[in-house]
Amino acid sequence: MRINVEVSRPETKVTPLLAIGIFENQADESHNQYGLNEGLGDLLNEILKEDFQGKVENTYLLRTKNSLSPTRILLVGLGTLDDFTLLEVRRASGRAALIAKDLGLKSLCIDLFAGNGLIPFDVARSIVEGLELALYSYDRHKTEAPPQVVVEDATIILQLDNDLKVAEDGARVGDISARATILARDLANSPGNYCTPTKLSAVAKEMADRHSIRASIIDKEEMTQMGMGGILAVSQGSAEPPKFIILEYTGGASNTGALFLVGKAVTFDTGGISIKPSDRMEEMKYDMSGGAAVIGAMQAVAELRLPINVTGLIPATENMPSASAYKPGDVITIFGGKTVEIINTDAEGRLILADALAYARSKKPEAIIDLATLTGACVIALGTHATGMLTNNFELGAKVREAGESAGERVWELPLWNEYSEQIKSQVADMKNTGGRAGGTITAAALLSNFVEDSHWAHLDIAGTAWTQESSAERSFIRKGATGVGVRLLIELLRKWNS
Repeated sequence: MRINVEVSRPETKVTPLLAIGIFENQADESHNQYGLNEGLGDLLNEILKEDFQGKVENTYLLRTKNSLSPTRILLVGLGTLDDFTLLEVRRASGRAALIAKDLGLKSLCIDLFAGNGLIPFDVARSIVEGLELALYSYDRHKTEAPPQVVVEDATIILQLDNDLKVAEDGARVGDISARATILARDLANSPGNYCTPTKLSAVAKEMADRHSIRASIIDKEEMTQMGMGGILAVSQGSAEPPKFIILEYTGGASNTGALFLVGKAVTFDTGGISIKPSDRMEEMKYDMSGGAAVIGAMQAVAELRLPINVTGLIPATENMPSASAYKPGDVITIFGGKTVEIINTDAEGRLILADALAYARSKKPEAIIDLATLTGACVIALGTHATGMLTNNFELGAKVREAGESAGERVWELPLWNEYSEQIKSQVADMKNTGGRAGGTITAAALLSNFVEDSHWAHLDIAGTAWTQESSAERSFIRKGATGVGVRLLIELLRKWNS
C-alpha cells in the first residue's frame, strides 16, 4: 500500500472515501472549521446528534452528492475521549480500510485521529498499522480464491504544517512494522508441511540476505558437536531435520553487546509420546509463532537501521511420536552442560529454548528476550487478551511493558519466586521439564531461568495471543488466524532501546 501524508482541508480533498474519527456521544462541532458540515447543509451535525454515537469501530457512511470534494464521508467511532488510545486508532483505521475494500475502492483518505494527548508520530504510525493489518488475508492455498479488491493508496490528512515531518516518519515506521507483522503472520499461518524447519530457515536466510543481516543456519550435525541436547531430543522423533537459525544485525558499535531475541519455532507439535488430543491439533502449526515474530522483528530492525546490535535465535523443529522419539524418563543435556529429566514430552518448547538461551548467555548479551507459545496454563491465567511476562530484571520488564502498551500488545507480569523452582527439582537430573499443573506458566519460566543465569532476561508466553481463539477480542486489524503478536512490541522496544 502506498501511504501519503499531507496538509490539506478535508472538504477540498478529491477522494472516493474520507474517514473521520468521532468520539462517543459528542456532537463534534469542531468539524464546522473544516467546512464539512457547512458543505453538507448541517447534515453532519444532525447525524452526530441523532444517529451516530461514536462507539468503537461503529461506522456511518454518507455520500456527499457533489456538495464537497470527497465522494463519501465515513464516520468511524473512536469510543470515549477519556479511554482513547493508539489501540482505538488502529481499530478505527482498520475499519475504514475494510469498508473501502467492501466498496471496491482503491484509495481512501483519513483525517488524522487526534485526542487525549496522542502525538502525530504515534497516531500516523498506528493508522498505517491498522490499515495494512486489517487488509491482510491468507488464502494462498485456495484454488478458487475470490477476487480481492486491493486498496492501493491511503492518504493521511493533517491540519498543521508543523506536524507533517513527524507524521511522515510515523507513517514510515508503521509501514515497516505492518509488513514485518505480515511476514510473521504468513509464516505462522503456513501449514506444517509448507513450513518445516528447513523451509523456515530458508525464508529467514532469504530475508537476511535482502537486508544485509548475517544468517547462519546450524544443522543437526553441528548441533550435536555443540551439545544442543534440547533441540536434538525434541527433533529425534521426526523425519524433518532440526535447524538452529542465527540472524545477526550490527547497527551499533563493535565494542557494545548485542540484544538477543529468541523465538520458539516448533513448526508442528503433536506432543510427541505424550500426544495431544486430536481436537484442534491443527492449530499446532502456530507453535512456531515466537520464531516467526523474531524473524519479522529482525526484518524491521534492518529496515529501520536502528543504531544497536541485535541477534535473533530461532530453534526450529517438529515434535512427533515415533519409534525414535524421546520419552518420559529420559535425561538430556542442554547446551552448557545442565541436565533435564523428561516428565512430559509435550513440554518441549522449554527444552529447545533452553539451548538457545544458554547459547545467548554464552555471548555476554546486553539483554535476552524470548517469545514462545509455551503453556496452556498462560491461557487459563490471562485468557487471550494479554501476553504473560516473567523477568529477572525490573527495568527490562518495565521497558517491555511500556512497549507493549504503545504497540497495542499488552503484557502482564507473573511472579518468578524461588518457591516455583522447587517444583522442577529432579531426583535424577538438575531439573525436570515440568512441575505439574499448579503454576504451569511460572514453573516453565523457572526452568528457563536456569539457562540465562545473571543475564537480564524477559520471557513472553504468547500462547493466548499468537492466534485468534474462541475468546479473542474482535478487532478490525486482527484477522482470523495468526496475529503476528510480539513483532510490533519488539519494534517499539528496540526503537526506544537507548532513549
